[in-house]
Amino acid sequence: MSEQTIAKIHAAMQRGDLTSRELVENCLKRIEAYDQYGPKLNAVLRVNPRAIQLATERDETLRRQGMIGPLHGIPILLKDNIETADMKTTAGSVCLKEHQPAQDAFLVRKLKDAGAIILAKVNLHEFAVWGETVSSLGGQTLNPYDLSRTPGGSSGGTGAGVAAGFGVAGIGTDTVNSVRSPASANSLVGIRPTTGLVSGSGLIPYSDSQDTAGPIAGTVGDAALLLDVMAGYDPDDARTAYGFGQPGLGSYLAATVNPQLTGRRIGVLRSLFGEGEEPAQVNAAIEACISAMRSLGAEFVELYENVDSAGLARDVSVHLHELERDLDSYLRRLGPEAPVHSLRDVLASGRFHPGIGDNLRQAISLNTESLDYFKRLQKQEQLRGKLLKIMAQHKLDAFVFPHQQGLVVKIGQTQVGRNGVLASVAGFPSITVPAGFSSSTATAPLGVPMGIEFVGRPWSERRLMEIAAALEQARPVRLPPQL
Repeated sequence: MSEQTIAKIHAAMQRGDLTSRELVENCLKRIEAYDQYGPKLNAVLRVNPRAIQLATERDETLRRQGMIGPLHGIPILLKDNIETADMKTTAGSVCLKEHQPAQDAFLVRKLKDAGAIILAKVNLHEFAVWGETVSSLGGQTLNPYDLSRTPGGSSGGTGAGVAAGFGVAGIGTDTVNSVRSPASANSLVGIRPTTGLVSGSGLIPYSDSQDTAGPIAGTVGDAALLLDVMAGYDPDDARTAYGFGQPGLGSYLAATVNPQLTGRRIGVLRSLFGEGEEPAQVNAAIEACISAMRSLGAEFVELYENVDSAGLARDVSVHLHELERDLDSYLRRLGPEAPVHSLRDVLASGRFHPGIGDNLRQAISLNTESLDYFKRLQKQEQLRGKLLKIMAQHKLDAFVFPHQQGLVVKIGQTQVGRNGVLASVAGFPSITVPAGFSSSTATAPLGVPMGIEFVGRPWSERRLMEIAAALEQARPVRLPPQL
């Protein structure tokens, strides 16, 4: 059942052909077979010891009274920087390996209220600070499509795990690229919602103004359903008040049921396309997607405005400026028993993966009181205005471009050419959808997955879901990995 949608799984449950316990046991068998044995994907940090018990309870509830919510009995993978009261939450760091939160994150409560079973906590790039998914606690997670490559990141454990059938769907967090990168690299759908649509309370922070959580799933419909559940006002996160009362809030799945593209206008941001051998394969996949959408009535506008993703990450994003302030605030709340209380404590301990050392040292040299920080905030506001002006001028519903200009990198290399930063620094919603595979190689029998990204205006998630679902139906390219 690892490649079935939530709707099909629920239909099977209601017919009596499948139980939640059977589904959970199947996922656990796949974790045992493929995570620490076989290809050794190394995506899972810990399995919920109560998962089978919870699934059995869901089955009994279904028998007695029916489903308790839209995720009834569905096993979900959770990135391990999202707090859980019944499992440790570590951010992939040896420094926090014994950290047990007192309560679930707000979004975890919403998932559980909807009937979901948190099956496992999964690996991430330590403290979510980069994009290859390696940590001092979990080591290097592998890409199930090409074991010589990373799974993207920082939510690569979620991406690799969902692709491998360790759970039906999963949740990641996204500060710069971190939900959409593993979606692109693992032939999945990943959504970064408008900043404030999903609560950030209960997340181990990286950058409060850019952090958000988002779903990673095999289909647009499943990702939209998860977003329906996760979205909403949380009194502990003031940003969520901006979404209260927005039209269409919590009806994203409905937008995927009968998607239409006639009259939709989409701007092709050509400056975010790469050049060279690998980008040529990516570009060809994106053009095939555009062609399929054009045949369904979508109109495309060629845009040549200079949008430089590397420059946005280097000169506009505030993630490293805010890291010390926001992580320190979180660590101080852990109390005197915690082994570390600040980012400087983490650095002094030496108990972190060496790959993040330069980022941590750079972060403590920056702050949120500097002129540079405020200039970056000003540049973000200018970018928002620029994007909205382009959309208004050309009557656009969305922008489109490859999520990553080349293929996800080999293990030991650093991610380059990722374009997700555009939505992150603007705070706009975006969705990444499978675009196809690169040429087959000895290490990648199916080829390496590539993703196409759509970015819309704030609070336009419904429109993005419709566009993405129409593409998915017109060009269904997703394939499970050959494990």
